[in-house]
Amino acid sequence: MNQDVFVSIEHLRGQVTDLSYGMLAAARQVAAEAGGEVVAVLLGHTGQHLAQGLAADRVLSIDHPALADFTSEAYIQAWSYLLREYNPRLALFGDTSIGADVAGGLSIRMGLPLVSACQVLLVENGELLFRSQICGGKIMAQGKLPPTTALVTMVPGGYRAEEARGEEPSEIISLEAPPLEDLSVRLKEYIEPEISDVDITKENVLVAVGRGIQNQDGIELVQELAEAIGGVVCASRPVIDQGWLPITRLVGKSGGQVKPVVYLALGISGAPEHVEGIVNSQVIIAVNTDLAAPIFNVAKYGLTCDLFDLVPILVDKIRLSRSIQV
Repeated sequence: MNQDVFVSIEHLRGQVTDLSYGMLAAARQVAAEAGGEVVAVLLGHTGQHLAQGLAADRVLSIDHPALADFTSEAYIQAWSYLLREYNPRLALFGDTSIGADVAGGLSIRMGLPLVSACQVLLVENGELLFRSQICGGKIMAQGKLPPTTALVTMVPGGYRAEEARGEEPSEIISLEAPPLEDLSVRLKEYIEPEISDVDITKENVLVAVGRGIQNQDGIELVQELAEAIGGVVCASRPVIDQGWLPITRLVGKSGGQVKPVVYLALGISGAPEHVEGIVNSQVIIAVNTDLAAPIFNVAKYGLTCDLFDLVPILVDKIRLSRSIQV
């Protein structure tokens, strides 16, 4: 076994995900301290152009029609071949529906250890350590990675995508695909939902609400704040599940991956599924009465006051400021 760190490059509809760049940043840090190389793994069909801008020592590319769109069976077979052939120290996957599917399948098939929901990888005294989120991000668990090839699924928040974006890989190596003809599952069609509401992924200012809003009546108060600062209201999963806002306003793993200039989170605890969608915000401001809420781990500014006390004051102050300017 060598000390190389393999990184699964997730892509959808011709775009590399931000989390993939974050994992490359994690791999670069580990490789720099423990030795070895950073190896990006790109599975797909006619998609080698996606290798441009990946900050890796090497890119291993497997091109096959069966890999054009994700199916767990095809990806697990391809990854099984790579792990047996190269025997890396670590293989990093996104803690996403795709990454968890592949990493879990590989762990069972190959008998490899799997660490999930990892936020940070550390090297101390020559040993590799992981720090993972459990209990919805309220508890951080740290431990040693086993001294064998280990699979890790990474959550966003520990590394920034910009740390591994823009540089060109040192080498792109095209590999022949393992047998992928007799697959039991194939993707028949990809259906893109129609957007009839605002596109929160393109907004510069977002005011997000979570479980702390308590009831639907609170949405009107938050809407006043959003209008006052020229923003748009969005939400975490609990608010959407209650039907208080349409699903087009959902931020997180199963919703929009947003990149606003300002993201104001009101009453949001900061579960990994939500944080995944906001880590590329320029400034995150969190308001939560729970001092231990995980949202404060990614926020630049934080307040532990009651949002119902804060929001009316903010609205009045902003309106007053604008009336004076006019």
